[in-house]
Amino acid sequence: MKKVLFVVLAFAGSFIAANDANAQAGGKIGVFDIDIMVQAMPGYRTVDSLLQLYQQDSLRSEYDFAVKEYNRLDSNYKADSAAKKSATVLNYQKDQRSQVATTIVYWQQISQQKTEQKRQELAAPMYEKVLGAYSKVLQANNYLVVLKPGAYEMGSKVENVFEKVAKELKITLPDQLRSQGPAQEQPAAQPAAPGARAVAPATRPAGTAKPAAKKP
Repeated sequence: MKKVLFVVLAFAGSFIAANDANAQAGGKIGVFDIDIMVQAMPGYRTVDSLLQLYQQDSLRSEYDFAVKEYNRLDSNYKADSAAKKSATVLNYQKDQRSQVATTIVYWQQISQQKTEQKRQELAAPMYEKVLGAYSKVLQANNYLVVLKPGAYEMGSKVENVFEKVAKELKITLPDQLRSQGPAQEQPAAQPAAPGARAVAPATRPAGTAKPAAKKP
């Protein structure tokens, strides 16, 4: 993943330099999105399936463990409070309980971050391929700027970079991405990757009750 991040940063630097040169030469405007292109890759279905398993198994187990741990710490704290244990012991237990409670309260955000990190990890080889093809397309074309789908107004003269990158990758471009360009009547905000199921954020698993509201 660090390798991919390095490639992205290096690529961004070269792209900015290229844009400066293109600005002086009066370059074209293109439309492209690396994430969307990666999701259109033939092997992305596997990534999607593995993500769903990761949410159902790993993330569900992490949440269940957090709930059990909170209940254990809460019981211990109550028992020790009744036994009038020292303030040092009680404060330590209270801090531990608060940390776990915070994880439970913000679990949706935490699980979304974990899911995105896992997606980046699983799709890293595809990102490298797309970035390589995209770099070649940029070098061969005089683009002043490349916008994401939905970032331009209807009727704008933009060039569909998805088609050029797909040709470089030697893959068939989905119909949803063929429509990006001057021929379309209205740009799609975020075209969905064909065959790729949307991965919903891992929220609280069904059947698990949130701990009763207590002040940690």
